[in-house]
Amino acid sequence: MRVYIPATVEMLQKLVADQELDPISRTAFAVTPALREAYAAGDDDELAEAAMAEAARASLRLIAGAEGDITFRRAVIAADVEDVKLRPDLDDAVVRLGAPVTMSEVASVHVDLEQAELDVERAAAIVDAADLGDTDAEFTLGDAEDHELAWYATQELPFLLDLL
Repeated sequence: MRVYIPATVEMLQKLVADQELDPISRTAFAVTPALREAYAAGDDDELAEAAMAEAARASLRLIAGAEGDITFRRAVIAADVEDVKLRPDLDDAVVRLGAPVTMSEVASVHVDLEQAELDVERAAAIVDAADLGDTDAEFTLGDAEDHELAWYATQELPFLLDLL
């Protein structure tokens, strides 16, 4: 199953260094039966975009909770994994990974470009308030979510991280 794993740039560095990553709570997002049911219309690509958007928002939460030096760019790891447990009790697209993800399972990596950093920094500070319905926070969150994540092949990841 293709899953979208929320990450930070620092987590990507760990993935490259260790050739595997054990995501926080092994939480990821995917096109699940519950997600399909939640959307009245939409093809597989649109549903995959919805799952990736959920992972990108979760990346904001990881950034918000990080301590020390943090790079204010959302990151999502797309991986093809076998051991996945559906978690519709948490949200429509949520899944739990049964094991750490290895570099060989990673299909691609998606990361914000530099021009998104200020919006991501602002959004990370208010993401919880936006989830609770604060309209000003929702507007700020929207600014960050308006930035599309750039696509990188796995072999490009070490070079990308060197440039950051």
